[in-house]
Amino acid sequence: MARIYEYQGKEILKKLGVPVPSGGVASSADEAKKIAQSMGKPVVIKAQVWATGRAKAGGIKFAATPDETGKVAKEMIGSAVKGLPVEKVLVEEQLVIDREFYVGVIVNNSFKVKGPVVIFSSMGGTGIEEIAAAHPEKVATFNVDYLQGVGPGEADQLLSKLSFDGGLPPPLRAELAGIICNLYKAFKEYDARASEINPLVVTRDKKVYAADCRFTLDDNSVFRHPEFEIKVPRDMDRPPTPLEEMAWMIEQDDYRGTGYFTQMFPKLEGRGWLGFHGIGGGGAMLGASAFVARGFKIANYADTSGDPTASKVYLVIKSIFSQPIDGYVLMGACLANQEQWHHAHAIVKALREESKKRPGFPVVILLAGNKEQEAHEIIREGLKDVPLVWELYGRDYIYDTNFIADRVEALVKAYQEKKYSSKKE
Repeated sequence: MARIYEYQGKEILKKLGVPVPSGGVASSADEAKKIAQSMGKPVVIKAQVWATGRAKAGGIKFAATPDETGKVAKEMIGSAVKGLPVEKVLVEEQLVIDREFYVGVIVNNSFKVKGPVVIFSSMGGTGIEEIAAAHPEKVATFNVDYLQGVGPGEADQLLSKLSFDGGLPPPLRAELAGIICNLYKAFKEYDARASEINPLVVTRDKKVYAADCRFTLDDNSVFRHPEFEIKVPRDMDRPPTPLEEMAWMIEQDDYRGTGYFTQMFPKLEGRGWLGFHGIGGGGAMLGASAFVARGFKIANYADTSGDPTASKVYLVIKSIFSQPIDGYVLMGACLANQEQWHHAHAIVKALREESKKRPGFPVVILLAGNKEQEAHEIIREGLKDVPLVWELYGRDYIYDTNFIADRVEALVKAYQEKKYSSKKE
């Protein structure tokens, strides 16, 4: 799922008739100050990052004057909130809140539902999971018939399942029902996997606003929404790194198998980083756990399952080697759905190229599956004269992740001792 920022989500809501606070987005302190001046009232400044709990992390602050707004924005832009860089802030009018609700539409993938579910809570402001756990009587759900959608009748039926502290006057009930309908409309029109308003507030002057919102779009629909300028359509807690943007191009125009690459950390510092390459999830992640237990830091996660072409696998391996790593490991235990000699050709080409830059570099390859014997022959022949320290294993070691991790540890330690001791000399 691909996330968009709060200000983008509020643009969607406003377009479809859901009231949002007045304000604007700013990329500089001067812009923030001008927005506050145009409103002529106290404002709230909100860091635009893909994170919840921004207030406690210093990502939401209040200002009474335009000058104060500019000062706060200057401090916030360029800083980090929950480790995420702040490039923009949303400057909005302050609201005097009387009541808070939650409304959301999510995709429920369980076999019993397999479709959108509308959720409404008579409490808001905290995570819906926490509310449901502590006060299940305050949460109601409605499984959507996708062909029928959500209209006023369905929305009113959902609200009828709840009791509201302080009651629910008919005008407010009608307005909430309309917001539920419009949020579902936004969910559908923008190919969302989740669309949430939390909190949906009622102010002391009886006006209703979407005070905060969160949207995630389906990865496969991003091309239909260029206005959001999503560079890497994946569910990430941070903006993509330059390397991830480059690696995404491997997938962007080639759907033959998977060529997934993501960095585990936006910046790699120090020693002991391991370039990690998996085929499929389960066995690969067992291997990753074994490496972490031995003190390695996993630089990236890469996956080349689904029978990709050799060219696609080659580009993923080159992305892995674009990082400051001290070792490369392939956990390629995929017995059913792909012919592994495509991987073999990619491995040979990529490692022959990389060996010229880093003689003695440690490589451990576990490659099992269809055409396993042929793939091993290709690798042995292709790497027999390269100045790497490499080991190759097959299906006998699929479940022996500790053995593979021990071999990686031994090879990497020997390489590090030689590499870093020579630098001291």
